[in-house]
Amino acid sequence: MNFILHLGLGSFHRAHQAVYVHELRQSGDMGWAIVGGNLRPDMAETIAALEAQGGRYTLETVTPQGERSYTRIESIERVIPYQDDLAPLIAAGADAATRIISFTVTEAGYYLDADNQLDWATFPDLRADLAAVQAGQAGHSIYGALVSILRARMLAGAGPVTLMNCDNLRHNGERSRGGLLQFIDALGDAALKAWVLANTRSPNAMVDRITPRPTPDVAERVKAAAGWDDKAALMGESFIQWVIEDQFIAGRPAWEKVGVEMVDSVQAYEEAKIRLLNATHSCIAWAGTLAGYRYIHEGTHDAAIRQMAYDYVTDDAIPVLHTPEQPCPIDLERYRDVVLDRFGNPAIADTNQRVAMDAFSKIPGMIAPTIRDQLARHGSFDSVAMLPALFLAYLQRWHAGQIPYDYQDQAMDPAVAHAICDAADPVAAYAADATLWGEMASDPRLVATLRKAFARVQAFVAERAKSQG
Repeated sequence: MNFILHLGLGSFHRAHQAVYVHELRQSGDMGWAIVGGNLRPDMAETIAALEAQGGRYTLETVTPQGERSYTRIESIERVIPYQDDLAPLIAAGADAATRIISFTVTEAGYYLDADNQLDWATFPDLRADLAAVQAGQAGHSIYGALVSILRARMLAGAGPVTLMNCDNLRHNGERSRGGLLQFIDALGDAALKAWVLANTRSPNAMVDRITPRPTPDVAERVKAAAGWDDKAALMGESFIQWVIEDQFIAGRPAWEKVGVEMVDSVQAYEEAKIRLLNATHSCIAWAGTLAGYRYIHEGTHDAAIRQMAYDYVTDDAIPVLHTPEQPCPIDLERYRDVVLDRFGNPAIADTNQRVAMDAFSKIPGMIAPTIRDQLARHGSFDSVAMLPALFLAYLQRWHAGQIPYDYQDQAMDPAVAHAICDAADPVAAYAADATLWGEMASDPRLVATLRKAFARVQAFVAERAKSQG
């Protein structure tokens, strides 16, 4: 039996990667299974439930037409309960039967700046993790944990292993590998670096499935449909996609048999996903919150918000992704329409809170590239500018304590965010933030276009307030 050690047993992994391995096993190919656990003491109840259920759980899938189906997923063979020294995870990673180490930690968990360098200055928890590893303790960032695991694997002579990133990060394999090597350089461990370079591969991948945080009614429907009191039940949309560059150093499951697209390059797929889906998702979440909605589907069915999202994709994103010099192999107009249909599915009940989070990593990663591309071709970027303008209005509400839920942003320095909102000219202060804009910070064209977009956002907010009043 070959194993995938997965770090981060959250909803997305269990509704996505684990499903593909399950389907392969259901087809009769029992050569691979998953062992998994978390790097931090979060999701304790879910992890305990998964452990008690032998790694099994029920996935509810919902079509845009509201049709529900239920599958008991049985690809996770062992759940590793959290332990502060990560010893059981490290032991699993050092086992020669583990051929792939995969991970899902969210975009902000890679601590990379606009130049793909580890941002030591901004993230004290990254510095603390380095100090912990230097002191001989286990690391709890993705890099510290991988160092702890890979050192043990190297010492055990357990052989090569593929490091597989499953997050919404552009060039996710290359960039997480770059961060890992920088972390190892900071440790000064030349022997480990040489081993990693020779004995690991990091394929880029694109992952896609909307997976809301599970609510109690999911478990209730599972119990009614399947007769099982499942404490780890979750729900996802029926749409699912996984595209992976076929660069594995120690073997892999025959994923192509269950719908995974194994390709030479994921670039066209990931750009379409990040710009047409992820950025649009954030647009609807920020605008929907400003309009007083709780759920993504509510904002998607608001004509003004849907038009903002549609115009962003049509006017600015598609023209830079599909050019005469570099035609895109994907039908981007159809992709746009499918995305909006998916977001409009009321049965998913995906919250603005979940999608709105982590803007300080999403703007530079998902939105700024389209602005940068339009600047380079001297094109208009009025439509894409609406997205960061929506977030500025959202940030001002957060600053005033008027967001109706807890906003989470791992890459945001709250003091900097409050200072932007307190500035005499918030738009100029916002456009000057290097974390968000990199080399475009304070570019006069960015400032002027954001100013126009912010005025349009303020008019939208005023209209919504009038109609609700």
